[in-house]
Order: sequence, then structure tokens, then C-alpha cells
Amino acid sequence: MDRTLKTVAPLLAGLVFGIGLLAAGMADPAKVLAFLDLAGAWDPSLALVMGGAIAVALIPFGWARRHRRTLTGEPVQWPAARGIDARLLGGGAVFGIGWGLAGLCPGPAVVALAAGLQDVWIFALAMLAGLLLVDLVDARR
Repeated sequence: MDRTLKTVAPLLAGLVFGIGLLAAGMADPAKVLAFLDLAGAWDPSLALVMGGAIAVALIPFGWARRHRRTLTGEPVQWPAARGIDARLLGGGAVFGIGWGLAGLCPGPAVVALAAGLQDVWIFALAMLAGLLLVDLVDARR
């Protein structure tokens, strides 16, 4: 497959994903926190966004299960780990706590940074520090 397509396809996919996050309000911490506030002024609109995203993702995931290569010719790669372990539970807990405190998760944080939202820098730096910490802990094992 053409080398340009292999470079442009992920760029376009990321651009569409980022625009979708912005349009849905997922890069707006106040909207995300309102979604997480079940006991207060709950905003259920992000549940519809997530449900729509899952429905749309079913199509390419179904296609990928039946094929060995992506549309750009790369091998389809599935996660090797299948079980639930302490690392998965710990990572999920840290993710959930960060999402609840900041109203952001990694994808929308990157989109918010690219959109020029200055308040996101603290979250992004904390996220990078966490990634480095995990790498350091993994390297010591």
C-alpha cells in the first residue's frame, strides 16, 4: 500500500476523532463533570455520545475480527492480555479518579490542548508524569 496512505489514514482518523470529541463536549471538563454528578445536576448527554461511539465502533471491530490485515495493509493486532489483574484494576481506578477530579481523560485532554485550552496543561503534565512512573516501575520489574 502507498506509504502516503499509511501516514495520512491515521492522521485523518485522529482528526475526525478529535473533532468528534470537541463537538460532543467531551473536551469540556465542566460537561464531563456534570455527566459524572449523578446526585446533582446530572447531564446524561455524554451517555448518548458514548453509546453512539460504541455502536459506530462495532462495525470496524466486526470487520477487524474477520481480517488479518488493516485497510492500510498492517497486521491486525489484538491485546495479548485477556484476564483481569491488579494492574488492570489499579489502572482503571487511577483513570476513574483522574476523570472524576479533572473532568478529562487522555484523548479529550490532548484535543483540549490542541484547541488551545490553557487549563488542561496541569492535567496533561500529571498524565505524562504518571506514564513515566509506570514505565519506571515496569523497568524495575
